[in-house]
Amino acid sequence: MRRATLAGAALLAGTVTSLVAGPAQAQEYRYWSFWEGKGSSWTYATEGPGTLRPADGTVAGFRFTVSADSAAAGKPRTAPGFDAICHDTPAKEGRKRIGVVVDFGTAADAPGGERPPASRTECAQLSEDASASEALAAAARPLRYDAGALLCAVAGYPKAGCAERVDDAKGARSAASPAPGAAADGGDDGGPSAGLFGGIAVLLVLGAAAGWQLRRRRG
Repeated sequence: MRRATLAGAALLAGTVTSLVAGPAQAQEYRYWSFWEGKGSSWTYATEGPGTLRPADGTVAGFRFTVSADSAAAGKPRTAPGFDAICHDTPAKEGRKRIGVVVDFGTAADAPGGERPPASRTECAQLSEDASASEALAAAARPLRYDAGALLCAVAGYPKAGCAERVDDAKGARSAASPAPGAAADGGDDGGPSAGLFGGIAVLLVLGAAAGWQLRRRRG
């Protein structure tokens, strides 16, 4: 009986530990991500398009995606080739040329009832102090922003919503994006770890079992 009791306690402890220490699924959002072309690849922008002022000869990319963080965001699927995008736009004195790539994402990432338009590339010729958002406006109007200046729609897509949470039950995620991972800095929130809670749960369950055995012997 004693072995059975301890085995049952261990099983219960394992169940409690698995429930407490199970990995939490990061919340995903549907939004426009912003990228900078670096050679033949894309790098997630560390500054918003409203304040970033790209240099002449660079490429800005925008991709509609579903992810929990920048590490899992889908990149534009068109290479950031400035020469390919702007070869038909001659340089002008006092103006700069910015290649713009707009990727409307996949059908899996689209809001309900909407279909993503085909990706597009444009060469925006602007004043030398123009921002990336001005380049985007020159290439893919109309744009829609929320009250906090967050980019919500490009060329009218999507029709409504802005950085909305994605229902996990729908499983909507870009097939081109990896599963959401840890934050880029690899840190935590500074709170107690799940392992600590799991260890406490084991001790509580085993302690209760030992107490029950002691009362049984005295009885």
